[in-house]
Amino acid sequence: MQIDRLIRYLDEFLQVSQFQDYAPNGLQVSGTEHIQKIVTGVTACQSLIETAIEENADAILVHHGFFWKNEPLPIVGMKQKRIKSLLQHDINLLGYHLPLDAHPELGNNAMLAKLWGIEDITPEPGLVRLGRLQTPMTIDHLIDRVTVSLNRAPLHLPGGPETIETIAWCSGGAQNSIQTAVDWQADVYISGEVSEQTTHQAKECGIHYLAAGHHATEMLGVKALGEHLVQQFSLDVQFVDVFNPV
Repeated sequence: MQIDRLIRYLDEFLQVSQFQDYAPNGLQVSGTEHIQKIVTGVTACQSLIETAIEENADAILVHHGFFWKNEPLPIVGMKQKRIKSLLQHDINLLGYHLPLDAHPELGNNAMLAKLWGIEDITPEPGLVRLGRLQTPMTIDHLIDRVTVSLNRAPLHLPGGPETIETIAWCSGGAQNSIQTAVDWQADVYISGEVSEQTTHQAKECGIHYLAAGHHATEMLGVKALGEHLVQQFSLDVQFVDVFNPV
């Protein structure tokens, strides 16, 4: 498969033009024109790049790529080493950030809803979602479900009721959107990261907050997208989980 065809397909499938993002979506570093083997992962770190080199991959597809808004422009240090590795081995780097959070079928938020058994009832468009559990459960039960499904225990900041039914969620570092969850009268808000003030917001606003991990809440989308490419184009796609406790 030609890289140009793959980029066109992904840009349209993920509706890239609909987003104002913090980094470029699509092809970020150009490599070989013909694509057969793709390595997918959450972040284009050196470990993922080295695995792609070992696997003779033609492309790396990630959620967190390069060239973020407000980062230093010079290609030195860590950035230089990463890009040099890609160029030396003719490996393409493709990154899709907000489009991969928001996709209604394969996005991080959609995949989390499937994982946790949540019916999406979000009242307005946006990355933050609101849902309803099929059966109300205790907060401890929900914590157990999140722990098992993501293979890591979330940090629980208490504030809501003992029995919960409505859940707001947003993958990644969206703890500052807790007020949206409060406005929607959710019992629980789940995101990836946490800030100092989140403790007080949860307690004073009457909502539970679960920090389930930035990496953990953003694995599912890129993995599902890779599996989709296998079905659509018979490509060889390998998901690599480079462990990150954050």
